[in-house]
Amino acid sequence: MARIAVELKKLLRAAGWEFLRQARGDHEVWRNPATGQKATIDNNSKSRHLANDILKAAGLPKAF
Repeated sequence: MARIAVELKKLLRAAGWEFLRQARGDHEVWRNPATGQKATIDNNSKSRHLANDILKAAGLPKAF
């Protein structure tokens, strides 16, 4: 099973999102420079539901 966080980051980067900073533990904060919107991603997440929720909040279609 591929790590979902890696694929999620690829989708966000393709949509114009950029890495903003490292957060607590294994979390990262990503930001959309066009809208100023932010999202926190857990690098060890294996939940496709969480990944789809992040994509939905980012205005992107489900991918998992």
